[in-house]
Amino acid sequence: MQLAAIVISLVTFVIGTALAARAALYIYKVVRTGAADSTRFGQPAQRVKTVAVEFVGHTRMNRWGIVGIAHWFVAVGFFSLVLTIVNAFGQLFDADFALPVIGHWMIWQLFVELVGTLTTLGILTLIVIRLMSLPSRSGRKSRFAGSIAWQAFYVEYTILGIGLCILMLRGLEGALNGVDSYGPEHLVSYPLVSALGGLSHGTLANLIYLFAMLKICISFAWATTIGINPSMGVAWHRFLGFFNIYFKREEDGSTALGELRPMTSNGQPIDFEDPADDAVFGVSQVEHFSWKGILDFSTCTECGRCQSQCPAWNTGKPLSPKLLIMSLREHAFGKAPYLLAGGGKDMEGVEQATPEQLKDVPAAALAEAERPLIGTAEENGVIDPDVLWSCTTCGACVEQCPVDIEHIDHIVDMRRYQVMIESNFPTEAGTMLKNLENKGNPWGMATKARLDWVKELKKETGIEVPVIGEDIDPAEVEYLYWVGCAGALEDRAKKTTKAFAELLHTAGVKFAILGKEETCSGDSPRRLGNEFLFQMLGAQNVETLNAALEDAPAKRIVATCPHCFNTIANEYPQLGGHFEVIHHTQLLQHLIDEGKLVPVNPVEGLITYHDPCYLGRHNKVYSPPREIMDKVPGLRQQEMHRHKERGFCCGAGGARMWMEERIGKRINTERVDEALSLNPDIVSTACPFCLVMLSDSVNGKKNEGAAKEHLKVVDVAQLLLDSVKAIPPAEAEDQPATVGA
Repeated sequence: MQLAAIVISLVTFVIGTALAARAALYIYKVVRTGAADSTRFGQPAQRVKTVAVEFVGHTRMNRWGIVGIAHWFVAVGFFSLVLTIVNAFGQLFDADFALPVIGHWMIWQLFVELVGTLTTLGILTLIVIRLMSLPSRSGRKSRFAGSIAWQAFYVEYTILGIGLCILMLRGLEGALNGVDSYGPEHLVSYPLVSALGGLSHGTLANLIYLFAMLKICISFAWATTIGINPSMGVAWHRFLGFFNIYFKREEDGSTALGELRPMTSNGQPIDFEDPADDAVFGVSQVEHFSWKGILDFSTCTECGRCQSQCPAWNTGKPLSPKLLIMSLREHAFGKAPYLLAGGGKDMEGVEQATPEQLKDVPAAALAEAERPLIGTAEENGVIDPDVLWSCTTCGACVEQCPVDIEHIDHIVDMRRYQVMIESNFPTEAGTMLKNLENKGNPWGMATKARLDWVKELKKETGIEVPVIGEDIDPAEVEYLYWVGCAGALEDRAKKTTKAFAELLHTAGVKFAILGKEETCSGDSPRRLGNEFLFQMLGAQNVETLNAALEDAPAKRIVATCPHCFNTIANEYPQLGGHFEVIHHTQLLQHLIDEGKLVPVNPVEGLITYHDPCYLGRHNKVYSPPREIMDKVPGLRQQEMHRHKERGFCCGAGGARMWMEERIGKRINTERVDEALSLNPDIVSTACPFCLVMLSDSVNGKKNEGAAKEHLKVVDVAQLLLDSVKAIPPAEAEDQPATVGA
């Protein structure tokens, strides 16, 4: 028995180790086929800290309650119990073997007992959760829909087998050593010790050889399996996850949300005024992704957390962030032999490798290399165009991913090529782009229309809004109010604009606007993929803002649109524009705290708040809108099921505001249905895009008789104004304030 166990274990060990090492080297080579990216190496100490915090603290996974706790024990056990494999090798040669120094140390034995048990219970929990959520039962609602099931179950049953072997060996060790009383060394395994205590020494020794062999064989059969399958992300993420987190986009450890990265070619930002002759605009081939992108694809564990939170997937659209990453991974590894042999095509599609270089490349890899990255099923494309254009860039996928995959960056990179080189994008978006090029706003309205709301406000209230440099000296301005295209031109959003301006006037804040000098911030064209147009609009705005605020005491800007807020605060620094930017809810909360705005008039009703993605997830502004509503008398707040970090998109982000939804349920309808389940009187938000999308859906529901006629969709600023505004004496007969429609 002992000889057989030694031979089988050693053979399995050698084969498994060799194949796993070869696969690790191959993964490294595949990752290296990606484009250069020199931005991933700064602040090494902070990066190491981020890895430690995310792994030890399981900061992403623990948001999922029992799943996070179970996975923590599995992950910790996987690495911390590696010495039990060393111990098992020793037991093949001597059943009484114990690790030098620590083998008989009570603390080590207790650690093995506890962690071994909790790892086993943890993986059993994860297996049960997976079985309860099988796609065959839940369909698209299962976060495992589309995952490679056999790989996941194989990994889970491997860990279960190893955990059971650890506990069995602990019992056998105790019985062999004659343990006859309960103690911390056998805190969990003592019942096994007691049950096995009557066996002979020879039988116990043979059982130790058997279970040591099983433990080793299960472990290195797993190593063999992942060695044969280098794209097996559900297994390889255990190793690659550390590297993927270390090399994440943000050096401070935050998620890849907020700004988009500048467009690069061969690792260098593109100079749009004088691009290099060989510049690659966007991604049209998998090797155009940076090496970090290919590491992202390789690291995906197919857990489906991104998929479960994705508004596109939840409304019947073909986009699943998980399936997109998996498709890119399989394509990258399928094409890798061709790329590693020197294969590759230039922008005109001319093959760069010689026939001699490609003569040994497998036919399957050559066929994979011919597939278009973006294309329909008939075109044998890797990513369907409907998948690419379904994304709202809401950031739910990036926020939830436990291994820091940067889905949005990859999607936008593919969009950039489609828009800038192929001119292949939804036709409705073309109208928006033309209007921006010609008129500086998505609706194509005349520039002078940007001041219509100013005239309306003066007529309604007598308040005059000054234009900086014309009606007021920049040195007198506390805040430059960036109105935005929607805030100036869209009727529903203009109500927010006027309410906010009136509140600033009431609070005595010196503010001004750019007026006709303001143009689109560039959020929508950039996320659509038209980086050139963004650069043009952004450079123009940065120049205008720098000139307008040159003599201001501080370059402070307040914006009512989260998309403008995000662009000016996070993306304009890429263009040389460094400003102090806040959202209007942040300023309003500050003014309330200072006592400059006092909500006194009650606004009665049940209210639920919708988190705008570019205010919440992308910029972590969750509290100010809620705190403002808390201060308004009469309001009763109730959260929707999906809120804050897990808030559900309105459907307008990622330039989807300008595209039709032709597949599945409308995202704004899904969100309004969730709000209506609370039977609210008011749905509030803090974004003009959200205001439009939610209003459209609520109006549709009213027409169907599915929503109360008095249900209002309003910005938080409108609510506050209704509470701050003095009620005229004729109307002040103890009547509650009503919310402006």
